[in-house]
Amino acid sequence: MRPLSDWPPPRDLVGVFTDIDDTLTTEGAITPEALQALADLKAAGLAVVPITGRPVGWSEPFVQSWPVDAVVAENGAVGLTYSRAQGLRKRYQQDAETRISNFSRMQTVLAEIERSIPGALRSQDSAGRETDIAIDHSEFTHLPHSAIDAVVRHMQQAGMTATVSSIHINGWFGEHSKLTGARWIVRELWGRDLDAEIERWVYVGDSTNDQVMFEHFPHSVGVANIQRFADQLTHPPRYITPSERGAGFAQLAKHVLRPRA
Repeated sequence: MRPLSDWPPPRDLVGVFTDIDDTLTTEGAITPEALQALADLKAAGLAVVPITGRPVGWSEPFVQSWPVDAVVAENGAVGLTYSRAQGLRKRYQQDAETRISNFSRMQTVLAEIERSIPGALRSQDSAGRETDIAIDHSEFTHLPHSAIDAVVRHMQQAGMTATVSSIHINGWFGEHSKLTGARWIVRELWGRDLDAEIERWVYVGDSTNDQVMFEHFPHSVGVANIQRFADQLTHPPRYITPSERGAGFAQLAKHVLRPRA
Protein backbone atom coordinates (compact mmCIF):
# COMPACT_ATOMS: atom_id res chain seq x y z
CA MET A 1 0.00 0.00 0.00
CA ARG A 2 1.53 3.25 -1.16
CA PRO A 3 0.74 6.63 0.41
CA LEU A 4 -2.19 8.55 -1.02
CA SER A 5 0.17 11.31 -2.13
CA ASP A 6 1.66 8.88 -4.69
CA TRP A 7 -1.68 8.41 -6.45
CA PRO A 8 -2.36 10.54 -9.52
CA PRO A 9 -6.17 10.61 -9.83
CA PRO A 10 -7.29 10.34 -13.46
CA ARG A 11 -8.41 13.66 -14.90
CA ASP A 12 -11.45 11.97 -16.42
CA LEU A 13 -12.60 10.42 -13.12
CA VAL A 14 -16.37 9.96 -13.18
CA GLY A 15 -17.20 8.57 -9.76
CA VAL A 16 -16.45 7.30 -6.27
CA PHE A 17 -17.65 4.10 -4.64
CA THR A 18 -17.08 4.00 -0.88
CA ASP A 19 -17.71 1.70 2.05
CA ILE A 20 -19.58 3.28 4.97
CA ASP A 21 -18.65 1.81 8.38
CA ASP A 22 -15.19 2.94 9.51
CA THR A 23 -14.60 4.50 6.07
CA LEU A 24 -17.13 7.34 6.07
CA THR A 25 -18.04 6.94 9.73
CA THR A 26 -16.02 7.45 12.89
CA GLU A 27 -17.23 5.69 16.03
CA GLY A 28 -20.49 4.88 14.31
CA ALA A 29 -21.41 8.30 12.92
CA ILE A 30 -20.48 10.29 9.86
CA THR A 31 -18.36 13.30 10.74
CA PRO A 32 -19.05 16.81 9.41
CA GLU A 33 -15.83 16.72 7.36
CA ALA A 34 -16.73 13.38 5.76
CA LEU A 35 -20.22 14.65 4.95
CA GLN A 36 -18.70 17.79 3.44
CA ALA A 37 -16.33 15.61 1.42
CA LEU A 38 -19.32 13.80 -0.12
CA ALA A 39 -20.89 17.15 -0.95
CA ASP A 40 -17.67 18.45 -2.50
CA LEU A 41 -17.33 15.38 -4.71
CA LYS A 42 -20.94 15.73 -5.87
CA ALA A 43 -20.51 19.46 -6.49
CA ALA A 44 -17.55 18.65 -8.72
CA GLY A 45 -19.83 16.55 -10.91
CA LEU A 46 -18.71 13.13 -9.73
CA ALA A 47 -21.05 10.21 -9.09
CA VAL A 48 -20.96 9.17 -5.42
CA VAL A 49 -22.25 5.77 -4.30
CA PRO A 50 -21.72 4.30 -0.82
CA ILE A 51 -21.81 0.50 -0.96
CA THR A 52 -22.19 -1.36 2.32
CA GLY A 53 -22.99 -4.56 4.15
CA ARG A 54 -25.48 -2.64 6.26
CA PRO A 55 -29.19 -3.40 5.82
CA VAL A 56 -31.82 -1.70 3.73
CA GLY A 57 -33.66 -0.28 6.74
CA TRP A 58 -30.48 1.21 8.21
CA SER A 59 -29.50 2.75 4.86
CA GLU A 60 -32.81 4.45 3.99
CA PRO A 61 -32.33 7.66 6.03
CA PHE A 62 -28.83 8.14 4.65
CA VAL A 63 -29.77 7.95 0.98
CA GLN A 64 -32.44 10.56 1.78
CA SER A 65 -30.12 12.97 3.60
CA TRP A 66 -26.58 12.49 2.27
CA PRO A 67 -25.37 14.09 -1.00
CA VAL A 68 -25.10 10.78 -2.89
CA ASP A 69 -26.57 9.28 -6.06
CA ALA A 70 -27.52 5.98 -4.40
CA VAL A 71 -26.68 3.63 -1.55
CA VAL A 72 -26.08 -0.03 -2.39
CA ALA A 73 -26.93 -2.06 0.72
CA GLU A 74 -26.58 -5.64 1.95
CA ASN A 75 -23.35 -6.29 0.02
CA GLY A 76 -24.73 -5.50 -3.41
CA ALA A 77 -28.23 -6.96 -3.11
CA VAL A 78 -30.30 -3.77 -2.88
CA GLY A 79 -29.97 -0.34 -4.46
CA LEU A 80 -31.61 2.68 -2.85
CA THR A 81 -32.21 6.02 -4.54
CA TYR A 82 -34.10 9.10 -3.44
CA SER A 83 -35.43 12.22 -5.11
CA ARG A 84 -38.09 14.70 -4.10
CA ALA A 85 -40.01 13.90 -7.25
CA GLN A 86 -40.00 10.10 -6.91
CA GLY A 87 -39.33 9.64 -3.22
CA LEU A 88 -37.46 6.58 -1.95
CA ARG A 89 -37.00 3.79 -4.47
CA LYS A 90 -35.64 0.30 -3.81
CA ARG A 91 -34.18 -1.96 -6.50
CA TYR A 92 -33.29 -5.63 -5.92
CA GLN A 93 -30.93 -8.00 -7.69
CA GLN A 94 -33.08 -10.99 -6.64
CA ASP A 95 -36.76 -11.40 -7.48
CA ALA A 96 -39.40 -11.35 -4.75
CA GLU A 97 -39.96 -15.12 -4.71
CA THR A 98 -36.25 -15.79 -4.29
CA ARG A 99 -35.97 -13.21 -1.50
CA ILE A 100 -38.87 -14.73 0.43
CA SER A 101 -37.46 -18.25 0.14
CA ASN A 102 -33.95 -17.17 1.08
CA PHE A 103 -35.14 -15.11 4.04
CA SER A 104 -36.73 -18.14 5.68
CA ARG A 105 -33.61 -20.26 5.13
CA MET A 106 -31.35 -17.53 6.50
CA GLN A 107 -33.36 -17.19 9.72
CA THR A 108 -32.82 -20.89 10.34
CA VAL A 109 -29.06 -20.53 9.86
CA LEU A 110 -29.00 -17.45 12.09
CA ALA A 111 -30.75 -19.28 14.92
CA GLU A 112 -28.37 -22.24 14.56
CA ILE A 113 -25.33 -19.95 14.81
CA GLU A 114 -26.61 -18.22 17.93
CA ARG A 115 -27.42 -21.57 19.50
CA SER A 116 -24.18 -23.38 18.67
CA ILE A 117 -21.38 -20.78 18.77
CA PRO A 118 -20.74 -19.23 22.19
CA GLY A 119 -21.02 -15.44 22.19
CA ALA A 120 -22.44 -15.20 18.66
CA LEU A 121 -25.34 -12.75 18.51
CA ARG A 122 -27.21 -11.25 15.58
CA SER A 123 -26.40 -7.62 14.82
CA GLN A 124 -28.59 -4.97 16.37
CA ASP A 125 -29.59 -3.77 12.89
CA SER A 126 -30.96 -7.21 11.95
CA ALA A 127 -34.58 -6.04 11.90
CA GLY A 128 -33.80 -3.94 8.83
CA ARG A 129 -32.23 -6.77 6.82
CA GLU A 130 -34.03 -8.29 3.84
CA THR A 131 -31.46 -10.35 1.91
CA ASP A 132 -28.74 -11.34 4.39
CA ILE A 133 -27.97 -12.03 8.04
CA ALA A 134 -25.28 -10.49 10.23
CA ILE A 135 -23.47 -11.53 13.39
CA ASP A 136 -21.91 -8.73 15.46
CA HIS A 137 -18.21 -9.20 16.16
CA SER A 138 -17.00 -5.66 16.97
CA GLU A 139 -19.86 -3.13 17.05
CA PHE A 140 -21.62 -3.81 20.36
CA THR A 141 -19.87 -7.02 21.33
CA HIS A 142 -16.52 -8.68 20.75
CA LEU A 143 -15.94 -12.11 19.26
CA PRO A 144 -12.51 -13.75 19.25
CA HIS A 145 -11.03 -14.76 15.90
CA SER A 146 -11.84 -18.41 16.60
CA ALA A 147 -15.54 -17.61 16.95
CA ILE A 148 -15.53 -15.40 13.85
CA ASP A 149 -13.98 -18.26 11.89
CA ALA A 150 -16.60 -20.64 13.28
CA VAL A 151 -19.43 -18.35 12.17
CA VAL A 152 -17.96 -18.05 8.68
CA ARG A 153 -17.61 -21.86 8.43
CA HIS A 154 -21.19 -22.38 9.57
CA MET A 155 -22.51 -19.97 6.95
CA GLN A 156 -20.41 -21.53 4.21
CA GLN A 157 -21.45 -25.06 5.17
CA ALA A 158 -25.07 -23.92 4.83
CA GLY A 159 -24.30 -22.86 1.26
CA MET A 160 -24.08 -19.14 1.99
CA THR A 161 -21.56 -16.54 0.89
CA ALA A 162 -19.84 -15.14 4.00
CA THR A 163 -17.76 -12.00 4.46
CA VAL A 164 -16.25 -10.22 7.45
CA SER A 165 -16.47 -6.45 7.72
CA SER A 166 -14.93 -4.23 10.39
CA ILE A 167 -17.98 -4.85 12.62
CA HIS A 168 -20.10 -7.77 11.31
CA ILE A 169 -19.97 -11.22 9.76
CA ASN A 170 -22.47 -11.18 6.88
CA GLY A 171 -23.97 -14.19 5.15
CA TRP A 172 -26.38 -14.56 2.23
CA PHE A 173 -27.64 -16.91 -0.44
CA GLY A 174 -26.74 -15.75 -3.93
CA GLU A 175 -23.82 -14.70 -6.09
CA HIS A 176 -24.05 -10.97 -5.48
CA SER A 177 -21.20 -9.01 -3.93
CA LYS A 178 -20.06 -5.43 -3.61
CA LEU A 179 -18.53 -5.74 -7.08
CA THR A 180 -21.62 -7.15 -8.78
CA GLY A 181 -23.67 -4.53 -6.94
CA ALA A 182 -21.43 -1.77 -8.28
CA ARG A 183 -21.72 -3.08 -11.84
CA TRP A 184 -25.48 -3.40 -11.46
CA ILE A 185 -26.10 0.08 -10.06
CA VAL A 186 -24.02 1.72 -12.82
CA ARG A 187 -26.21 -0.07 -15.39
CA GLU A 188 -29.41 0.78 -13.51
CA LEU A 189 -28.70 4.47 -12.99
CA TRP A 190 -26.60 5.45 -15.97
CA GLY A 191 -27.04 2.63 -18.51
CA ARG A 192 -23.29 2.09 -18.70
CA ASP A 193 -20.83 -0.79 -18.30
CA LEU A 194 -18.67 -0.29 -15.20
CA ASP A 195 -15.97 -2.68 -16.43
CA ALA A 196 -15.57 -0.63 -19.63
CA GLU A 197 -14.83 2.51 -17.59
CA ILE A 198 -13.47 1.11 -14.32
CA GLU A 199 -10.24 3.12 -14.69
CA ARG A 200 -12.40 6.23 -14.29
CA TRP A 201 -13.73 5.22 -10.85
CA VAL A 202 -12.12 4.96 -7.41
CA TYR A 203 -13.11 2.66 -4.55
CA VAL A 204 -12.48 3.51 -0.89
CA GLY A 205 -12.71 0.96 1.93
CA ASP A 206 -11.33 -0.26 5.23
CA SER A 207 -11.77 -4.01 5.71
CA THR A 208 -11.38 -7.55 4.41
CA ASN A 209 -14.84 -7.51 2.84
CA ASP A 210 -13.60 -4.75 0.52
CA GLN A 211 -11.00 -7.01 -1.09
CA VAL A 212 -13.06 -7.86 -4.17
CA MET A 213 -13.24 -4.12 -4.86
CA PHE A 214 -9.57 -3.51 -4.08
CA GLU A 215 -8.65 -6.31 -6.50
CA HIS A 216 -10.77 -5.10 -9.43
CA PHE A 217 -10.50 -1.32 -9.19
CA PRO A 218 -7.21 0.03 -10.59
CA HIS A 219 -7.79 3.06 -8.35
CA SER A 220 -8.37 1.64 -4.87
CA VAL A 221 -7.72 3.45 -1.59
CA GLY A 222 -7.86 2.27 1.99
CA VAL A 223 -8.37 4.64 4.90
CA ALA A 224 -5.54 4.23 7.40
CA ASN A 225 -7.43 1.89 9.74
CA ILE A 226 -7.16 -0.78 7.01
CA GLN A 227 -3.81 -1.49 8.67
CA ARG A 228 -5.57 -3.51 11.39
CA PHE A 229 -6.43 -6.09 8.70
CA ALA A 230 -3.12 -5.90 6.82
CA ASP A 231 -2.10 -9.49 7.60
CA GLN A 232 -5.50 -10.79 6.41
CA LEU A 233 -5.54 -9.03 3.03
CA THR A 234 -4.82 -11.08 -0.06
CA HIS A 235 -5.79 -8.03 -2.14
CA PRO A 236 -4.91 -4.81 -0.31
CA PRO A 237 -5.79 -1.36 -1.66
CA ARG A 238 -3.18 0.22 -3.88
CA TYR A 239 -3.02 3.40 -1.80
CA ILE A 240 -3.66 4.39 1.81
CA THR A 241 -4.69 7.68 3.41
CA PRO A 242 -2.67 9.28 6.23
CA SER A 243 -5.68 9.39 8.59
CA GLU A 244 -8.28 6.87 9.68
CA ARG A 245 -12.00 6.62 8.99
CA GLY A 246 -13.91 9.80 8.07
CA ALA A 247 -10.80 11.97 8.27
CA GLY A 248 -9.11 9.65 5.79
CA PHE A 249 -12.07 9.84 3.42
CA ALA A 250 -11.95 13.63 3.58
CA GLN A 251 -8.26 13.48 2.64
CA LEU A 252 -9.14 11.26 -0.32
CA ALA A 253 -11.76 13.76 -1.51
CA LYS A 254 -9.35 16.68 -1.26
CA HIS A 255 -6.72 14.70 -3.16
CA VAL A 256 -9.20 13.84 -5.92
CA LEU A 257 -10.43 17.42 -6.26
CA ARG A 258 -7.11 19.24 -6.03
CA PRO A 259 -6.08 18.74 -9.68
CA ARG A 260 -9.62 19.57 -10.82
CA ALA A 261 -9.51 23.08 -9.36
